[in-house]
Formats: sequence, C-alpha cells, structure tokens
Amino acid sequence: MIFSDLRILWSVAIAILLPLAVGVAVWRVLRHARTPQGSVAWVVFLLSSPWFALPAYLFFGHHKLHGYTKQRRASHEAMKRLESYAQAVRPREQRPEYRLFERLAGLPVVGGNALELLIDGDAVFPAIFAAIDRAEDYVLVQYYTIVDDETGGALADHLIAAAGRGVTVRVIYDGVGSYGLSAEWRARLSEAGVEVLDPRSARGPTSRLQVNFRNHRKTVIVDGREGFLGGLNMSDTYRGLNPKFGAWRDTHLKLAGPAVAQLQLAYIEDWHWATGEAMGPSLFWTPAPRDDGADAVIVPCGPVDTLDTGALFYFAAISDARERVWIASPYFVPDGDILSALKTAALRGCDVRVLIPDSRDHWPTWLAAFAYFDEVRDAGVKIYRYKPGFMHQKVVLTDDRLVGIGTANLDNRSFRLNFETMAAVFDHDFAGEVAAMLEEDFAAAEPMTRTLGQRPLWLRAGALVSRLMAPVL
Repeated sequence: MIFSDLRILWSVAIAILLPLAVGVAVWRVLRHARTPQGSVAWVVFLLSSPWFALPAYLFFGHHKLHGYTKQRRASHEAMKRLESYAQAVRPREQRPEYRLFERLAGLPVVGGNALELLIDGDAVFPAIFAAIDRAEDYVLVQYYTIVDDETGGALADHLIAAAGRGVTVRVIYDGVGSYGLSAEWRARLSEAGVEVLDPRSARGPTSRLQVNFRNHRKTVIVDGREGFLGGLNMSDTYRGLNPKFGAWRDTHLKLAGPAVAQLQLAYIEDWHWATGEAMGPSLFWTPAPRDDGADAVIVPCGPVDTLDTGALFYFAAISDARERVWIASPYFVPDGDILSALKTAALRGCDVRVLIPDSRDHWPTWLAAFAYFDEVRDAGVKIYRYKPGFMHQKVVLTDDRLVGIGTANLDNRSFRLNFETMAAVFDHDFAGEVAAMLEEDFAAAEPMTRTLGQRPLWLRAGALVSRLMAPVL
C-alpha cells in the first residue's frame, strides 16, 4: 500500500514538475537564444522530446549567464581602459574595409607588423619554443588544449627554463579542452615558479559539464614583442603523432610589431576575468613598428560581445570579396547569414572555395555539414575535402587584400559560444603567401560532387538530424 501511494505521488510530481521545467527552459530559450533558428530548434526539441531535451539543454543550451556575462564585460571594460597602453601606429593607407573590422575589434588597424606564416607543427612548435627561450621579462601562454605528452612536456621544459632565468611566466588553459591535463604537469610548473591558472578556481562557468563559454584561444606572447595565434593546441596530435588522426594540417601566425599589443590586450582580459588581477601596467606595450610592415588588427570575439563578432568577421570577409574568397575550416556548420553571404559571393562571379577535412573528429559536426553542401554548391560554391590527413586550420582569404587567421571555425560554436581570436591582415604580399599555401592544400584535396541524395541512407538521415543541432555545434 505504501509503495503504491509513493508511485502515485511520484507520478503526480512528474506530471507537475516536467511541464514546469520545460516551460522554464522554453522561456529561457525565447529570451536568450541568439538566432531565430536556435530558438525554433530548442523549442521544438523541448516540446517534442522533453526527457532527452532537458538534459541536453542543461549541457548545451545556455547562451547567456547573467552573472557570468556581467563579470566578463567588467573585465572587457578593464581591458579597454588599458587600450591606451598599446601604441597606435597608423596604417600605410586607409581602406574602406578598415573601419568595419576596427569596429568589430574595438581596436584600430595598425601598421608596421612583421608576419610569419607557420605551416604545421614542425614549423609552429620550434618557433614558439625558440621565442620562449629568448624571453627576458615575461611569457604569457594560453591554450584550449594542453596534454601532458611529449609536446606538452616540451612546453613545460621551456617555461620552467624561462622561469629559472627570472622570467615571469603565466599559463591559462581551458578546463574542458584540457580536462585530461595531469596534476603532475601543473605541479612541475608551479614548483618552478610558473603561475598556472587552475580553471576550477576561476570565475564563471568552470564545470566540465558546461560546454558553452569555452575559451578556445591559442596564444603565446613573449615580452610584448612577439606573439603567436592560430589553430594548433599543445599536444602530440598537432604534430601528426596521433595514430587516430595521422597527418595533421594546421596553420599558425607569428606576429611582431604593434598588433602584438592588441593580442596582449585580449590575454589580459581573460586573466582579469579569471583572477581579478589587472596586470596591464607591468607589461610592455610599445613594440616597434617594422619598416614596410603589414597593416593588421586583432579581433577578439566571444559570447559576451554585444554583436556576434565571430559571425560578422566571416560575413564581412565573404561579403567584401570581388574576385575570390577561399576558406579553410575543419567544420562547416554555417548560420543563415553566412550561407547567404557564400551564395551571393558565388552568384556575383567570385571564386568561392571551402576546404574541409575528409576525415572527422566529431561525428555531429561532420554529419551536419552534409546538410549544407548541396545548397551552397547549387549557387556555385566549390567544396573540397582535404585527403592526406585531418585539416584543422582556420583561414579565410579575400581577393589579394585580406587574410584572416586565428582560432574561429566556420560554425555556430565559434561564432557565438566560444571565446576566439582572429587576426585580420591587410597586405598584398602576405595574401600571396596564404594563396600559395591554400593552392597546395586544394591540390591535395578532392572536389565534392556527390549530392546528399546520392549518399547512403545512414548519412542522409544523420545529416538531417545533426542539422537540427546546428545552433550548438
């Protein structure tokens, strides 16, 4: 009798609480979703399959956390107050497109930047380690993923050696991207005097269960004079040593000149948010411009931006194209605006190419991409699948005038849910270098010609179902 009464009470509680929970979730979606597509997807999912949708919403559905957003914006304002430390070096010329990217970044396009295109791990990691070995004052390191393997161990060795020379060393890593980082790795650095920020003690969402609001940046700054950003995390995988992925194709950018100060501003914002420490006055802010250096601006983007900076970065680069726009991204899950920009660029006669990997590392994003290919190909966009290994670079080239290199993928997660950094470079010669690099990649890729209807049933079904999750992929 008692058990029967308990079952009745439990059934009544579920009948009341489940609709209430669904109603609260739907209300939050309607208030906070950044796009209509996201709102519709979540509302339909919550109403049709509440037992599955509610747990999914707890993991993936939070686009805004009021307290967290307030803290991040306070750190952003603190960073902006320090902007005056960064030397504004006038660009060689004033182009109409400069203003758009300046407004996105909240920073000016600056001239006099020396740029070095670093292709794959064999070029990237030695360059970063050599810069750390040259450090005289400080090293600032930030990665989404650090692994305690041969590559992560080498980073630790170089940082420990720098600390031993009296260099101040600070390290930030993301709690989700680096969830497997060993306590021994952190202890080695801490014992050597390196300040390693434990994400579990940082402000904001730090649980591994909170997969939104991740810091996806990969930044190294040495003495305020040299900076690195791009697609490579600190792990053997990014050297092509992981047998699961094999050869790893990726791109990084080395900076010297005034743009390094802008990259440093983004770093100290993240540090201030996590610790409350405003370390700006202790850093070097006036790297000398280089003769005939390139014009560039660093564009930090993230979910607390008033505008969807990441999405607008790509939209601006595509919309500005008159002859060509080439994009390399490991994921292709565009929103409606990016789809329209790609199609209209192709329809007005531009050579629009998108390079993606043939292999996969995440099933949902890999499947979802197939739901978009036919639509953009019908407008004249060419899709290439990179064959030799996994392709992870994030590069956009517009005509011979604009290059974007950084950490943002062509998907909604990079556009609206992660913190990312892109460098916008305005330089004819550098655009030529990037074009030559991408031409080699296209030569190693296979054009995609088969339609979704010509694919196996499991792939067709998987693509359509995965597209429903596009707002959180």
